[in-house]
Amino acid sequence: MLDRGHRSRAAVRRRLGYLPQEFGYYPGFTVREFVAYVAWLKEMDAAAVPAAVERAVARVGLADRIDAPVKTLSGGMVRRVGIAQAIVNDPDLLLLDEPTAGLDPEQRVEFRALIRDLGSTSTVIVSTHLVEDVAAACTDVTLIEAGRIAYRGTTQELTALGGEDTGADGPDGNPIERGYTAALRAHRAAVARR
Repeated sequence: MLDRGHRSRAAVRRRLGYLPQEFGYYPGFTVREFVAYVAWLKEMDAAAVPAAVERAVARVGLADRIDAPVKTLSGGMVRRVGIAQAIVNDPDLLLLDEPTAGLDPEQRVEFRALIRDLGSTSTVIVSTHLVEDVAAACTDVTLIEAGRIAYRGTTQELTALGGEDTGADGPDGNPIERGYTAALRAHRAAVARR
């Protein structure tokens, strides 16, 4: 008989999707096999897995590569496989760690659009150092420094902290990057005054 703690963890696992910055996979697995394996790990109903796998893989634009070995895919495609495994169970909460790391500019634009789309059905939390990804894909921002919340607000409010957009992104970066820097400076000053 399963203890209450195990049942609680299993219930959370069924509602959660996670894409770590670096994720491992068995080199011989195809996209279908890998995403199905993760569905099994999440204890999905076996009868629902085949359709869920096809739906997740199609959602990330890899339906034509579903039977390709993961090891034969480009870096951008492997990141999309990572998203497919994270969303196979239609999670309520999706955690993405540096989701656009290693992607070329075109792939990053596509990935941002996918993140926005995923946000329509799940709560998506993105951990990233790429502030422009936040501006393009997120509505709310929480900056954390040294384990403390340094800023919480909307992307528009963070951008406003960066000052007037003159259209000339010089060495100080674009407005949201300047807003990010201003928010961290204000937080550091507040901590120093304590």
